[in-house]
Amino acid sequence: MMEQDIQQVLFNEEQLKTRVAELARQIERDYAGKTPMLISVLRGSFIFMADLCRALQLPCTLDFMSVSSYGKGTSSTGQVQITKDLSEDIAGRDILVVEDILDSGNTLSYLLKILENRRPASIRLCTLLDKPERRVKPVTVDYTGFAIPDAFVVGYGLDYAEKYRNLPYIGILKPEVYGG
Repeated sequence: MMEQDIQQVLFNEEQLKTRVAELARQIERDYAGKTPMLISVLRGSFIFMADLCRALQLPCTLDFMSVSSYGKGTSSTGQVQITKDLSEDIAGRDILVVEDILDSGNTLSYLLKILENRRPASIRLCTLLDKPERRVKPVTVDYTGFAIPDAFVVGYGLDYAEKYRNLPYIGILKPEVYGG
């Protein structure tokens, strides 16, 4: 039923699995001898982070944060709100923020400033998807899964109106579905 709403599959299950494994190898090299804390930006990144942390062959801890600038729409409002904060202190820790998609940069720019003010030893960003042409605020990305076109994508944790997160692939949603 949900598949009929997909205009095009961008990345299938195998492509996602392969790229997550490649990202894990890069992260392992950069964090050799360390125990990074992976911070999932909920809700979109939970599937990506679950696969990424299972692919990592180094000790790591996990925490979750929920930050929103979308409301119920399809584009960022620019108004960022923390809806769930971290459970642990990150001072002195090596932090890897794990995000599903980097779009305008509004949300991540705000989030990274908040986290930097908490005095971690280091902070890096891993995003599964990057839409560089939509960037409004500059954000440094350390690990990128895929650069994508300016299209509304769902699946593998990404949603529209809380639907489509459970698709095992990432696809472009038909504009008529969301009024685009």
